[in-house]
Amino acid sequence: MTLQQLEYIIAVYRHKHFAKAAEHCNVTQPTLSSMIQKLEEELGVKIFDRKAQPVKPTPIGLTIIEQAWKVIVRARKIREFVEEDKQSLLGTFNIGILPTIAPYLIPRFFPQLMKQYPDMDIRINEMQTESIKKALRHGDIDAGILAMLDGLDDFHCEPLFYEQFFAYVAKDDPLYNNKVIRTADLTGEYLWLLDEGHCFRDQLVKYCQLKAARRSKKAYSLGSIETFMRIVENGKGLTFIPELALSQLNEEQTRLVRPFAIPAPTRKIVMMTSKNFIRKTLRQLLVEEIRKAVPTAMLKLGQAQQQV
Repeated sequence: MTLQQLEYIIAVYRHKHFAKAAEHCNVTQPTLSSMIQKLEEELGVKIFDRKAQPVKPTPIGLTIIEQAWKVIVRARKIREFVEEDKQSLLGTFNIGILPTIAPYLIPRFFPQLMKQYPDMDIRINEMQTESIKKALRHGDIDAGILAMLDGLDDFHCEPLFYEQFFAYVAKDDPLYNNKVIRTADLTGEYLWLLDEGHCFRDQLVKYCQLKAARRSKKAYSLGSIETFMRIVENGKGLTFIPELALSQLNEEQTRLVRPFAIPAPTRKIVMMTSKNFIRKTLRQLLVEEIRKAVPTAMLKLGQAQQQV
């Protein structure tokens, strides 16, 4: 029995497919299948029901997988203790990040980080909040970059920056003539919002009390801030964008931006890890590099802002 075999059965359990598990483990499917079969022969039991679609573990297989996961986690911690003792930046570091943060933050710090530390192996996945929490608990990622919300007490949250929300208003919309947007102005008609479950949407709906947005047949839900921006630019409705997106706008797009009335709704962006996270040297480096990559004014909550 080897750690590699244990990693393979965990991968098959999570992906419910031998080919996808092999791709995740960077091996061929025959290699992965052969190693799992050898483990089954050694133990004298079948770990997976291969006839089921998708693949699922047998009752005894599920027990074996649960124990394998505990072994893998402990083995990983041994390596992490050694790397932290050396204050090493080597090894793979997986980060989950919200889709409403990634396009605007990653280009600011990631290319420079790779140039400065070419031996670092940072891997980034766009994920929603619940998926980040689940992946951290399972050990699938090392850290998450997300907006601070209630219910994160089980994790360590390191503040990164504060990001204000802005309205993005079409020229044909009545609100285009407003210098600032008040929550009472948001009737919900042609209000472009992300799907439920995106904290970017949930925070705004709660702060602005967008009851009309829940009822209106014209409050469509899609999946991308960029999609909504293109709709607004072509003359219809209003959407919301995060502060870091402003630097990516051209002159024509900037004319569509309107701030909220004071106090402006603002989200707190954090790096979240488990409370028993070991590689603190690497985490602190990433935190510092991200903070250096955003405008200084965003490092603290302004007097005219309100955290949502």
